[in-house]
Amino acid sequence: MASSSGIGNNDELTPLQKHVMFFDINKDGIIYPWETYQGFRKLGRNVFRSLLAAVLIHIVTSGKTRPGKWPSPLFPIVIKNIKFGKHGSDSDAYDSEGRFVPEKFEEIFKKYAHQNSESLTSEEVNELLKKNREPKDYFGWLNAMTDWRLLFDVGKNKDGILTKEAVRDVYDGTLFELKAREVAAKKSKEN
Repeated sequence: MASSSGIGNNDELTPLQKHVMFFDINKDGIIYPWETYQGFRKLGRNVFRSLLAAVLIHIVTSGKTRPGKWPSPLFPIVIKNIKFGKHGSDSDAYDSEGRFVPEKFEEIFKKYAHQNSESLTSEEVNELLKKNREPKDYFGWLNAMTDWRLLFDVGKNKDGILTKEAVRDVYDGTLFELKAREVAAKKSKEN
């Protein structure tokens, strides 16, 4: 059953669609750069990082998810087409349809979690990025690095470690909501 956003109810969404839904502030099925900016601000990122993330994400992803040939000056990302925004040199924890692949997720930790099987350090994330590079896929390298660095920045715990649970939460679409609530609670305590 389709919702007013045209992308179906939350139970019908793929994990990749759920992953990006946090940034659809007005829940219309389309994410605009200003919504991505607002989302990153909710995650506690500063103005510069939020603006940079919004610009880069939308320049790279908008054209792949929009129907038709002509680019839009508003750089929208169409959630129902987010699977077309998948890039090379990644972990393949999402398949070509945007479904979560548990075996690929587990493989991340089997291969790269050297210090602790339940978490990744910054150095281990760097190793993952280096080993997942496809030859001459510079665009994919940059995208994978941006994805994982943003994930590490947002998802790391107080010890500077990215837990397996946080990575799973980003893949199933719950990490951003959790982090936004943490940031909001911290801000309300400060006021």
